[in-house]
Amino acid sequence: MNTPSERPVVRLKTDRTPGHPWVWSAQVHKPPSRIPPGSVVDVMDAKNRFVGRGFWNGHARIALRLLTVSADEPIGSAWIAARIDRAVALRRELLALDTVTDAWRVVHSEGDGLSGLIVDRYADILVIEYFAAGMWKFRDAIHAALLRHFPGARLYWFAESHVQKQESFDCRAIEAPSPVEVHEHGLRFHAAPGYGHKTGFFADQRENRRRFAELVCGRRVLDLCCNAGGFAVHAMAGGAREAVGVDMDAGILEIARANAGANNVSARFEQADIFEWLRQAVARDERYDAVILDPPKLTRDRTKVLDALKKYFAMNRLALDVIPPGGLLLSCSCTGLVSEADFLEMLRRVALNAGREIQVLEVRGAGADHPVRTDVPESRYLKAVFCRVS
Repeated sequence: MNTPSERPVVRLKTDRTPGHPWVWSAQVHKPPSRIPPGSVVDVMDAKNRFVGRGFWNGHARIALRLLTVSADEPIGSAWIAARIDRAVALRRELLALDTVTDAWRVVHSEGDGLSGLIVDRYADILVIEYFAAGMWKFRDAIHAALLRHFPGARLYWFAESHVQKQESFDCRAIEAPSPVEVHEHGLRFHAAPGYGHKTGFFADQRENRRRFAELVCGRRVLDLCCNAGGFAVHAMAGGAREAVGVDMDAGILEIARANAGANNVSARFEQADIFEWLRQAVARDERYDAVILDPPKLTRDRTKVLDALKKYFAMNRLALDVIPPGGLLLSCSCTGLVSEADFLEMLRRVALNAGREIQVLEVRGAGADHPVRTDVPESRYLKAVFCRVS
């Protein structure tokens, strides 16, 4: 780590405090000499006052990732380890997640003050995703710190190709670990990191799956964009009369069927485009007492948010046609760029267009192992809106 006298300095174009740990390239002066991507730098404002310290990347849209606003706090391996210690303590000591599940988020990037790093636990596997060149430079310290808390764990790390290109680092693919069984509220699920389906299991919906199951006892359930069938399996285990899951991905549906079998429930899964499937269901005059709509992320581009909202509108509007009066709709969005307010406004327009009344019962997000910093609203990416449809 550079000493204070050697540490590069990056200057903001304004004397206003950024108010967000991300500082965009247009907000800073270009340094007089090249600073390698991922370097730790001091950030000064236009009046030469210390603003903070963090990772620099002149090739990325996010030029600075501020990690501390304290001039006395050095950023190095010990700092990284201490932040990981704090993140694990939150999950184990305060949230007591080990008593509920062995599938939980260990590090949630900005939510844990570790911008550019996500770590998920699946039984004895730790899945480490890198989003920033600075975090990649500290990978040895990160892996060592994680293994102190999870001795003997299998580590699997990766970075998406577009992230590596944008952030200018090379994260070579390693061999994926063998699949593992994980447990959640007494149920069994399959997780397979690195096999083309993310993990085959999304822990962020853990509490929402349980809450949904509490509401659907005796009901006929439709799980759209069902992925590995988590909602359908929870629903059947909770006493639902019937559950049907629909997804386009044949591979993930095999995992969904295995999850149903592992829990001795009789959920049915079908491969189809949800729009075509719903149109055919409407033509057959089918009705479902409870519908989950949990599509994948629809955009990473701020200029495409309106297009994403139009897609959410279309799928939610069509879903209403298979829900009888008094039925339930759980409408979800994991598109971080779509705000909760905009998502709720979309549902208002859906109700108006359909001539139906939608009562919002509660709005939930990801589990508490996905903490949200107040100055990073984007990190509250998941919206799960529980509704009653009249």
